[in-house]
Amino acid sequence: MQKTINQFIWKYSARQQIVLALMTIAYFPALYAMLELPKIIINSAISVSRPHEVLGFTLSPVGFLVLLCVIYFIMYLVNGLIKLVINIKKGVMGERMVRRLRYKLIEQLLRFPIQRFRKTSQGEIVSQITAETEPLNGYISDALALPLFQGGTMITILSFMFIQNVWLGLASITLIPLQIFVIPKLQYQINILNRRRVRHIRQLSEHIGETVSGAQAIRVHGVQRYVLANFSMRMDKLFTIRYQLYKKKFLMKFLNNFINQMTPFFFYLIGGILVLKGQLTLGALVASIAAYKDMISPWNELLKYYQIQQDAKIKYEQLVEQFDIDNTDESDYHIQVEGPDHQTILPLRFTDVVTEDNGHRILERLNFELAAGEHLAIIEANADKR
Repeated sequence: MQKTINQFIWKYSARQQIVLALMTIAYFPALYAMLELPKIIINSAISVSRPHEVLGFTLSPVGFLVLLCVIYFIMYLVNGLIKLVINIKKGVMGERMVRRLRYKLIEQLLRFPIQRFRKTSQGEIVSQITAETEPLNGYISDALALPLFQGGTMITILSFMFIQNVWLGLASITLIPLQIFVIPKLQYQINILNRRRVRHIRQLSEHIGETVSGAQAIRVHGVQRYVLANFSMRMDKLFTIRYQLYKKKFLMKFLNNFINQMTPFFFYLIGGILVLKGQLTLGALVASIAAYKDMISPWNELLKYYQIQQDAKIKYEQLVEQFDIDNTDESDYHIQVEGPDHQTILPLRFTDVVTEDNGHRILERLNFELAAGEHLAIIEANADKR
């Protein structure tokens, strides 16, 4: 198996990832048009009450406003359709990749040495192949498309803001370095807690399986209180880990939301001063504020993607570690999968064979040897008479 999840994704879905990337790039021109149109509507259609020339045709103020609104609606529809197609393709690709991953895990399972099964719980293996692979679907489908889509969206919006006014552009990115510094540090601590949580849940599942299989012996020996105390200790450890995890996770969410809400303060302050001094139009300020609200979502998605990526990386590495096999003779495995080689099969020898049918002895003291590749049919002489 591939050692990292990114190697696994690139090996089995490189073509699909590239197609999604090209579709994502086609989304950005329509997005920029949607950002530009509100400014044009406010400054040219609503604020100016005079006829407009469009492709040689003279339109009234109302007609010009209707035309711009129709174009805006079409751009909105095109953007929505592109997102729909991208999301469907991502979902299908993610399901296929998880199916392939489960197949490879089962393939690895069939290669386990016999003594490995004595040390590994059946419930633990089932949980790893089914439950622990399911969350990887989201990351696999978004591995390339999401950072490209959300990062490209953010860059498009920032470009629009800087084109309107450099100071507005700078105000929109003032607190981003703080988020880049704080969020990954908290995420690293969350990843460590997640790793401990997964390990404890796996041990708890294994212990539950052992308790179910040994329930009769537990009752016979009267050790129910000891078993319950053991479960209480394990669940208390799991509760402590989850409690620390919740504190870190919601602290990170609070800081992220607080920083996002601070940026509009700079917009109203700096943008308002520029409008009062005549260095910025009101339409540009309104469009920039609306664009920034649209930028919060992709930025949050990028931060969320980083969290999912780290979590998926941990889950995949743990799966590889659990299903990894040392000192495996690959030639033996290929013989089992691809079928036997007649040159390696020893002759089949039968000695003193006796068969009966409803008390009637058919064969008695039959001796023969069958070489590899040979076929033998034994027919009773008086079978038709019976």
